Amino acid sequence: MKTAVVGSGIGGLISGLLLAKDGHDVTVYEKESTIGGRLAFVQEGEYKIDKGPTIVLLPDMLLSILSEAGIDTDKIEFIRCDPLYNVHFADGQTYRKYADIQKQYKEIKDQFPGDEEGFLRFMDDMDERFRIGKPRFLESTFLKTRDYLNWQTIGSLFKLKAYRNVMGNLKHYFHHEKLQTAYGLQTLYIGGNPYTTPAIYSLVSFSEHKHGIYYMKGGYASLLDHVLEACERYGVTIKTASPVFGIETAEDKATHIVLQDHREEIDSVIINADFPTAHTLVNKKAPKSYKPSSGCVLIYMGVDGKYDDKEMHQFYLNENFSRNMEDIFKNKRIPKEPSFYVFNPSKVDSSLAPEGKSVLYVLIPVPVSEELDWKEASEFLSDLVLDTMEERGFDRLRKRIEWMKVRSPEEALQEGLYSGGSFGIAPSLMQSGPFRPQVQPFAEKNIFAVGASIHPGGGVPIVMQGAKLVAEAFRAYDKTESERKDVSLHEQDLGSIRSL
Repeated sequence: MKTAVVGSGIGGLISGLLLAKDGHDVTVYEKESTIGGRLAFVQEGEYKIDKGPTIVLLPDMLLSILSEAGIDTDKIEFIRCDPLYNVHFADGQTYRKYADIQKQYKEIKDQFPGDEEGFLRFMDDMDERFRIGKPRFLESTFLKTRDYLNWQTIGSLFKLKAYRNVMGNLKHYFHHEKLQTAYGLQTLYIGGNPYTTPAIYSLVSFSEHKHGIYYMKGGYASLLDHVLEACERYGVTIKTASPVFGIETAEDKATHIVLQDHREEIDSVIINADFPTAHTLVNKKAPKSYKPSSGCVLIYMGVDGKYDDKEMHQFYLNENFSRNMEDIFKNKRIPKEPSFYVFNPSKVDSSLAPEGKSVLYVLIPVPVSEELDWKEASEFLSDLVLDTMEERGFDRLRKRIEWMKVRSPEEALQEGLYSGGSFGIAPSLMQSGPFRPQVQPFAEKNIFAVGASIHPGGGVPIVMQGAKLVAEAFRAYDKTESERKDVSLHEQDLGSIRSL
């Protein structure tokens, strides 16, 4: 069977590999000149740094899926982060997050006395919820109504406290507002507002302790080198600079993909472009109105010298975090005092910059809005953040910058990300689990989808889990088609016998 994959993000590539191993003839079509989507490098001379994802979560899940896709994981070097990261508050207080539970207990007892037992309850409760949620919401699809309108799924949503929001849920464990913020900000990893995102996503901050945070040596985007090796080994063809302009259908099936100057016949297709935008490849009508994730202004820097006194991952929070979130998600305006994240990979990886130099990456959460002047906003935020970084210990940062690039939601929008959001559609309750677009989102059952906007959601390991769900749905579809053909041939044979 000839399978076309539209888009070469990690979800499309892993889907393609899994299907190639099942015997499909797979071709990946990528509109850009390079593969990877958001999993890519920003490079300038000898400097390079990850363009998008930086924090490696759920390492066991990630390695397991890579192995299943035929990738040699022995060649991938992980560096464990411990401490996990620092959370810096506006008043100068710093909370350090550890993988080790006993260290964390002591840190909370020292800094937020009275909440240390609440932390242990949080970990115990989240452990149970992860046990419930993983098979029900990460490893299962909701392709039919009966897959989610049943007592098991509804009961699981109640056990996971999905009716609460993340920050509301954390109040049941922590009395100190700062600690609630330190365990709620992780929804920003997937572009969600912690004050409205359902409590099921509290599992992200739990997972950081339970499963650890890692750094992939060479940068997260170096994973593509290993994926490409496997693609070559299993015969997956990759065509770059090959945008797909449409998917033709007939009799409830996709039949062709439309390229620049010709069309190609296919047996099936996987859409890996951001789904709300790519929806029009199949259906020219306006797609359902989705709520986009937040956007971000990203600053990439090459710096003279290193900041080895700084952790690899750090969060700097403004004085009023709730107002910061309200500005981004409700008021759709640029925060006057933004919170931001700093990635300092050169602390452990000297391969990213010339000798004696380093790279830094800053992510500033911002609203998605086509009404904002992103040139003006990016300049304002860059100046403010660089000043804050110097004040908070990045000594003489401005003078030491040798290269800098700023990326705004405007570029994300131009690259095809829905509304300029950086993380797919928002992880709201009605866009999560059974309510999120599924891996077979159209009436044409030979059209599949994968990516951050598709169930089970965003983040590299979770998108790769989505690729596994695509492969499982493909196998079910292939089996159904095979049985249908057998019945059709049997009826033809009976017709021939009767004619005799």
